[in-house]
Amino acid sequence: VQLQASGGGLVQTGGSLRLSCAASGRPVSTLTMAWFRQAPGKEREFVAVRRRSGGNTFYAGSVKGRFTILRDNTENTTYLQMNSLKPEDTAVYYCAATSITPIQSMAYSTSIYDYWGQGTQVTVSS
Repeated sequence: VQLQASGGGLVQTGGSLRLSCAASGRPVSTLTMAWFRQAPGKEREFVAVRRRSGGNTFYAGSVKGRFTILRDNTENTTYLQMNSLKPEDTAVYYCAATSITPIQSMAYSTSIYDYWGQGTQVTVSS
């Protein structure tokens, strides 16, 4: 499985961006797909996940209500729609995938994901 992330950029506070993660080698419907982010000097942190079975979604508290993880089976792509962006959302965003269906607490951990995209920079100006 290969993942290609795109869609990052520079946006003002309150603006929106949609990140894309195109998968090849396997249908996204058979994968649990997630987004993580990493700000300078900080560890990579969980943002959102959509589980392969049932499509349940979970979000980090800091983005809940503002971000939505979406899946398009036709395009074999997972999206992260980000609204009401804040300067603290500035980071490199990574998409990740695993073939398992993790319980919620496991989904927050980078260690369960076998496949990673290359990252896309999101910068939110104040």
